[in-house]
Amino acid sequence: MGGMLFALAVLLSFVEGMAAPALGLPPGVKPGLANIVVMYALFFLGRGQALTLVLLKSFFAMLTRGLSAGALSLAGGLLSLAVMLLLLLPKEKPSYLVLSVAGAVAHNMGQLLMASLWLKTAFSLAYAPVLIVSGIGMGAVTSISLRLLLPALQRAGLMRQKERDDPDRR
Repeated sequence: MGGMLFALAVLLSFVEGMAAPALGLPPGVKPGLANIVVMYALFFLGRGQALTLVLLKSFFAMLTRGLSAGALSLAGGLLSLAVMLLLLLPKEKPSYLVLSVAGAVAHNMGQLLMASLWLKTAFSLAYAPVLIVSGIGMGAVTSISLRLLLPALQRAGLMRQKERDDPDRR
């Protein structure tokens, strides 16, 4: 299952890399389609699988787009996953929308902080408002996409029973 999810994440990352300029999105803003796969892994397979996907996606970015892309991917992915895991700690779990938006904003902030370190300048932090707003919008899109996919995932038997029966998470 892990290999299939990784392949899907790579494919979605490739598609969103091509779609972002066509959609006229600002630099550094992507729809976050590959993050649907990480969220699925986190919610239905566990944090270990989600972490593995984040690490594999970052390594793939490094191999195909260079060290800086790998570092940006790793910083964004790890911060996003950490924020979502923290939000899942309380007994009352937040909705997919809250988790997705928080994860997307954290991903963007992680990448922005890494870019600031990489470039040794705080200038890139001025771009934070753009990335926060886009994180909110793209996080909502990611959440809606996952929610639309849930019935197909359930029919395919790719969800644990507990998650299927938890209406508060949707």
